[in-house]
Amino acid sequence: PNEIDEKALPHEFDWLATAVHLNKGCYRGQEAVAKVHNLGHPPRRLVFLHLDGSGHALPDLGDEVYLGDAVVGKITTVGQHYEMGPIALAVIKRNTAVDEILTVSCAASGEKLSAHQEVIVPASAGAVIDLGEFRAKRGKD
Repeated sequence: PNEIDEKALPHEFDWLATAVHLNKGCYRGQEAVAKVHNLGHPPRRLVFLHLDGSGHALPDLGDEVYLGDAVVGKITTVGQHYEMGPIALAVIKRNTAVDEILTVSCAASGEKLSAHQEVIVPASAGAVIDLGEFRAKRGKD
């Protein structure tokens, strides 16, 4: 899949329940997986985007997703659904509010498409501890 690259963490796709065994022996990336699991949330999350279909362009893989003027993610998969019209998957920053309307910039055509999110992986995915409480305890040691 296009969503998985060298920076991907299983937490971003909510795979901890189905594909990752935290108690298994040593494996590549184990320290990064354990650190995110024990200390909080992953930095990104996977979302489904409903794209504005009034234009004729579809974004390409890797096109940027914006919230206002800030880049919050990138397009990883694009398609034209027979009922929903243009759709996409994107990996975006975890703290991007679900109700925000995003903009996808089509690099090839220069068009900007509005995009509404549908949650695949909630922003709370991977949460295991209260970081504020953890940091407070850590500061007292």
